[in-house]
Amino acid sequence: MRKENKVREQYDQLAEQYDLRWRRYVSSTLSFLKKWMNVKGTERILDVACGTGTLEQLLVKDHPNQNISGVDISEKMLAVARSKLSTYPNVTFFKASAFRIPFPEEHFDLVVCANSFHFFDDPTQSLVEMKRVLKTDGKLIILDWCRDYLICRLCDLCLKIFDSTHKQCYTQRELRAFLTDVEFHVVREQRFKTNLIWGMMIAEARKP
Repeated sequence: MRKENKVREQYDQLAEQYDLRWRRYVSSTLSFLKKWMNVKGTERILDVACGTGTLEQLLVKDHPNQNISGVDISEKMLAVARSKLSTYPNVTFFKASAFRIPFPEEHFDLVVCANSFHFFDDPTQSLVEMKRVLKTDGKLIILDWCRDYLICRLCDLCLKIFDSTHKQCYTQRELRAFLTDVEFHVVREQRFKTNLIWGMMIAEARKP
């Protein structure tokens, strides 16, 4: 878990500037994710590696009473999230790792993880834990960088050399394999670009 500790330290340092520095990227990727999620307002949602709570902000605009829990390893990122969502008692945040989610089995209708999968030390174990807290026939959505795009392959290579917090980007096929290996049923997936640089992928899977 040494890499996770480095990620925590990095994002504790970035927390106050994160929303400004990554505003366009976060806005474009999470707006796409929100449309894909197509929530009704009645689901119990878990956001794994929730960061500063931007997805939660987008969701409560349409459904102010939406029940959402966010977990993240950075207390300072969570402090920003709690401040932004302080008027929504139905939105709660907890300091926790993707490998140790502090909720019982079969607790959530929808689990989502955005822009974080490439950081995880053990992607398989994180998916096992997400599956554990997801209800039977519940939905998991993973959004992340996609190594099928040349620019992402180059970024992946550079980050492995220069950023000790970076684990690895994956192809769409690799992400699908991770999901099926832990017995999720992939129901839809897509590659897309937010601009000329960022190549993304999204996958939706069901817990059988």
